[in-house]
Amino acid sequence: MRVFSFATAEKRVEYLWVLRAFEQARSRYVVLLHAADVSRILGEIGDGVSGESGVSGEPLPSPDVAALLDQLHQWGVLERTHDGSRAATLAEYRNRHFVYQFTDLGFEAFRAVEGVLAAGPDEVSLSRAALPDLLADLTDLADANRDGDAERVARKLGRLDATLSDMADRAARFYLSLGTMVRTTDVTPETFLAHKDALLTHMREFSSDLARYAPRLATAIREVEESDIDLMVARAVAHDGRILRPLNEREADWRQRWAGLAQWFVAADGALSEADRLRDGTMSAIAAVLALLRRVTENRKGGVSRDSQLRHVAGWFAAAPTEDAAHALFQAVFDLDRPRHLSGVHPRAEETHAGEITEEQSWWEAPPVEISRTLAETGRAPAAGVPHRVHRDGPGVRRLRDAQLAAQRSRAGAAASLAEAGAYTRPLTEPETDVLLRLLDTALSSRATVSGSVHWGDARDGGAVLTVRPGEGATVVDTARGRLYLDGIEVDVR
Repeated sequence: MRVFSFATAEKRVEYLWVLRAFEQARSRYVVLLHAADVSRILGEIGDGVSGESGVSGEPLPSPDVAALLDQLHQWGVLERTHDGSRAATLAEYRNRHFVYQFTDLGFEAFRAVEGVLAAGPDEVSLSRAALPDLLADLTDLADANRDGDAERVARKLGRLDATLSDMADRAARFYLSLGTMVRTTDVTPETFLAHKDALLTHMREFSSDLARYAPRLATAIREVEESDIDLMVARAVAHDGRILRPLNEREADWRQRWAGLAQWFVAADGALSEADRLRDGTMSAIAAVLALLRRVTENRKGGVSRDSQLRHVAGWFAAAPTEDAAHALFQAVFDLDRPRHLSGVHPRAEETHAGEITEEQSWWEAPPVEISRTLAETGRAPAAGVPHRVHRDGPGVRRLRDAQLAAQRSRAGAAASLAEAGAYTRPLTEPETDVLLRLLDTALSSRATVSGSVHWGDARDGGAVLTVRPGEGATVVDTARGRLYLDGIEVDVR
């Protein structure tokens, strides 16, 4: 897993672009790259990367990529070798010019990360077009095995394996996305009603095609098996390009691939085949989608949903005449004052000097019970043994600190701009509006009545001081959120 370290490191964007430079060079049949070559390729692709998926708007690394290359070499993503042909003098030769290339594991890790960045949740579908291709390839495989064409047998077996693997992967991702949609409660009626016809049509057509092709595919598989499976596997192994793997492993691999392919369409020992399970799953999914459609339609007609219920409850809370009535309403609606998932034992009465504590006594009235930090934070009772390791998220802490410093700098700049130009001379920007509202809230909260008169206070934030004074009429401040009317007061920012 060490080869995936570049995807979670602090400079993960820079590492990704360096590896993309190697991928672009690889497409030009250039494998070995020097640090200068990587910088040159990054310069060539630097103008057209703003729209790339996963890193939109991120800057490219600086031309000095030697440190990035060395770190990728330490993680095992790149392989480093010495290139003495680049040295023009003895001093340059001693400086050891290095060239880099992908390792096998590093290239697979890079492809995996790029696949995740490029994955789109809307691109999942059931592969209907694969069924006729499977039938044609199975027929050709049986003919090739009877004719003794070993090269054709290996080619057809490889294509069948790739087609079936893609079909299984598409089906798994499709039903995963469909299950997420069926379980969710955030689907709006407009979105669902706009796509339900295409979704149901797609599933029905796939189920119909699968039911039509499954018997024919099972017959084609039996014809291949009747043409001698052992001879077919031997011919496929003879033309297998994986020469570094032992012969027995390649033979076992091809037998396992064929068994998996046959299991998809031919039931064994009375059990359902994978095609039957897929067809049953499609019908169940259609029923689930129709049920969800009915629920969405009923909610749309009746006007009752989780959103409307919470809005009604919020209105009741706002209209509660007293605080006790609001607490009673909270108890009736949510019933959260009796956490039955947590239990604790009070100390003995003589230790607490509080008398006997009965089980009927409310949690609000009973004295608190001391519990362990582990139980409070994780919900699990502490166990004897070695303490758990403390996980320190260094990169996460640095990102939060950088965001905090950026927010402080933005607030300080807005405060300085607000103090320099005042609050009434022009429309305020969003940061200036935020600073003004913070200062105004603090200043109004600090008012005090002394000897029958109101004492106005000041407020400070980000280097700006706001003073509130009584005024005649209403003053208006144009902000980024609209006009702010201040009745009877004026503000002065310095």
